[in-house]
Amino acid sequence: MTLYAKRDTSNMASATAPLLDDDTLGFGEEEEEHSNSKSLKHPYVTFFHLAFRVSAITVYMLCGWFSNSFIASFVAVVLLLSMDFWTVKNITGRLMVGLRWWNYVDDEGKSHWVFEARKGNQQNRVNPYEAQIFWLALIFCPVLWAVFFLIALFGLKFKWLLLVCIAIVLNGANLYGYVKCKMGHGEKLSTSLSNMTTNFFRRQVIQNVASMMTRPSQPPSNMPGQTNII
Repeated sequence: MTLYAKRDTSNMASATAPLLDDDTLGFGEEEEEHSNSKSLKHPYVTFFHLAFRVSAITVYMLCGWFSNSFIASFVAVVLLLSMDFWTVKNITGRLMVGLRWWNYVDDEGKSHWVFEARKGNQQNRVNPYEAQIFWLALIFCPVLWAVFFLIALFGLKFKWLLLVCIAIVLNGANLYGYVKCKMGHGEKLSTSLSNMTTNFFRRQVIQNVASMMTRPSQPPSNMPGQTNII
């Protein structure tokens, strides 16, 4: 039984993506109860969801206190960011919120991006407290790295600017992927505002035209100095 609903596939020749031989596809088939309880269903997964990204931020902020070597600090932060990216993309997103995004290359050499979510019945098994932790960490950390980018830029610390850019790219990739899984097709994300604006102006034009057509005609008022001719 397929537990995912495809959200978006780009550059696909057919509607069905040839799923790879992956034993993680059936992770939702197991019985999971007490999803609405206050206790976390995946405490270790939740811990590692926070551990790597918090550790990367902590090491970046305090590396100057413990070591004067830029290379050592750079490598340590990049390793933590890489472990965080892999963990969030492949493990915590699936278990904590029932979402996943991935890429595969077909026989013709074309790259396809797939954004998936559990179907309705399976989505109800998501623990709301784990989901809150997942999204808060997923959104807050890229914002914090953006603040570090501005500090490094205005502080003229260009050697740290590259490290911050790597952090923004890795954190932002997971954020973008899971937002697309949650919200649906990328076209919806990019055109929703324009559609709302277009519909608003369209309604205004229709209302104005309707009011002009239904407005009763009134004889023009006499200009000053003119008299009515009987």
